[in-house]
Amino acid sequence: MHLFFPRDIESDIIETDIPGRLDRLPWSKWHWLIVVALGITWVLDGLEVTLAGAIGGVLRRPDTLGLSDTQVGASATFYLIGAVSGALLFGYLTDLLGRKKLFMVTLLLYLLSTALTAFSWSFASYAVFRTLTGAGIGGEYSAINSAIDELIPARVRGTVDLIINSTFWIGAALGSVGTIVLLDKGWVSVNLGWRLAFGIGALLGCIILILRHWVPESPRWLIIHGHKQEAGRTMAGIEQHVADRPDELPRPEYTLRIRTRSHTTFSEIWDAIFHKHRRRSLLGLTLMIAQAFFYNAIFFTYALVLVVFYGVPDQKVGLYLLPFALGNFVGPLTLGRLFDSIGRKPMIATTYFISGTLLFITGWLFKAGHLTAHTQALAWTMIFFVASSAASAAYLTVSEIFPLEIRGMAIAVFYALGTLVGGVGAPALFGYLISTHSRTNLFYGYSLGAALMIIAAATELKLGVEAERQSLEAVTDPLSKS
Repeated sequence: MHLFFPRDIESDIIETDIPGRLDRLPWSKWHWLIVVALGITWVLDGLEVTLAGAIGGVLRRPDTLGLSDTQVGASATFYLIGAVSGALLFGYLTDLLGRKKLFMVTLLLYLLSTALTAFSWSFASYAVFRTLTGAGIGGEYSAINSAIDELIPARVRGTVDLIINSTFWIGAALGSVGTIVLLDKGWVSVNLGWRLAFGIGALLGCIILILRHWVPESPRWLIIHGHKQEAGRTMAGIEQHVADRPDELPRPEYTLRIRTRSHTTFSEIWDAIFHKHRRRSLLGLTLMIAQAFFYNAIFFTYALVLVVFYGVPDQKVGLYLLPFALGNFVGPLTLGRLFDSIGRKPMIATTYFISGTLLFITGWLFKAGHLTAHTQALAWTMIFFVASSAASAAYLTVSEIFPLEIRGMAIAVFYALGTLVGGVGAPALFGYLISTHSRTNLFYGYSLGAALMIIAAATELKLGVEAERQSLEAVTDPLSKS
């Protein structure tokens, strides 16, 4: 019981300059370590989603698992159900026990589960292992996004977050290349190839475990939970990594008075999310639902559309996924800085609106039969060049507009709600629409996704928070502020 309900520490009022010290740091090699060691979460998720999408057609073959189109779509739904469950469980534990403990546990869960996926023998076993893999990735989102935002200087938080989130597509590109090689009959058998593909994620995860050993606990979390001396030592260690002469760093611009706490009660979490910050909650929920439906509906069934409507061979799907993945990575890399310079509200609203509009146009062209496999892939690449930044901005928004004490849980709640409403049903719905072999039916699904994105754009204009270049404590007062 000690793990879940730690002994209360004596409540005390502390005046700290740690948030200001973190925000004044110059960018350094140490920050790059944080980006690589923690940002790998998105690479792993991109890899998992791409592998599942690219091998969807292969798994329908009788010499593999012999899945139906509906089962292929349902397997994606099981992955998302696992991600939702993992996010909620590990999100709470992230706020309770600390960022570092949880991002090690969730990575280990992912490693084990994705390795077991390679040994699936039926739809049931495949669904179970995909659920557990999703739980590891869902838990990672809360721990990782909390840690990153609390360690990155405020002036570049938006740029860094968007670029890190876009590394999802590096994983997608790796998955695409992996499937091209492993599903080519000239290299290994198809039944062995799809199993080996899941070993890529396990291998990457093992490597990143070493890097994460060097990532410290968030000093912001430590000070809130009363670990004043440890927070001081951790902060001093960070400054020594960042600067040759820490004493010559600029003075922090602000201090903060807080009342320490050991944990945050569920009633406080509920009150903060659904009462005190309910306008922000509506904003976060709308952004997350829209991007979840938009992405999951299209990406999880990407391979099926190419195979069913354009006759693309199963083994060649990766060739179409690769440029799509690269376009998604280049988008935030190109547009990311604008979220810190122009600002959150105009950039989020614009990217959501453009994404929705382009999807509707592409859906109409698809229904009318004006696209080929190549032009369809090109259109999707253009759409997601913009949509990638929009989706990343949703995660950025929910991770910076709520108090530090519930940051992990807030990320989990909105990821879970957005995924349940916009993501879990979308792959199954689109799997069904594809099984009808009706372009008109599929166009209706695309139109729904487009409408959700445009509604989200309007919501951002109305309720958006101007968080650019501001400390997390300035965006939202900590619950412990005294």
